[in-house]
Amino acid sequence: MIYVDADACPVKPEVLKVAERHGLEVTFVANSGLRPSRDPMIRNVIVSNAFDAADNWIAERAGAGDVVVTGDVPLAVRCVATGAFVSGPTGRVFDETNIGMASAMRDLGAHLRETGESKGYNAAFSPKDRSRFLETFDRLCRRAKSLAAEAGGQP
Repeated sequence: MIYVDADACPVKPEVLKVAERHGLEVTFVANSGLRPSRDPMIRNVIVSNAFDAADNWIAERAGAGDVVVTGDVPLAVRCVATGAFVSGPTGRVFDETNIGMASAMRDLGAHLRETGESKGYNAAFSPKDRSRFLETFDRLCRRAKSLAAEAGGQP
């Protein structure tokens, strides 16, 4: 199963392309604004506007062997802890080897913005980011399918 933190996710079309190729189900989770799909492999979940509602929904369901797409580091922390494969939309993999540092850097960035030391501007999403995401996401989907096959389950 693939879970996508879909609010402001710039790689939804790429997720669908790769998921279709691998025959994996996709669940897009957002507060609003999802385009309906008739594809039985695509599920859209609209959650409340409550703080972290989409993150909580995903974290409560994602588990070992699932693939999660999110740029939200606290959500990535929660999903990595369950054994999920996690990628940001720029192709950055979050795993047990780097999630602690990613969380610490996020907290440091928040502190610097709060104190005025940093303006907090994010780099624009680039074609290189999209390409890196496609490569990373495809690799994680293959790993998820391999893990499911080893466990004797469905991909």
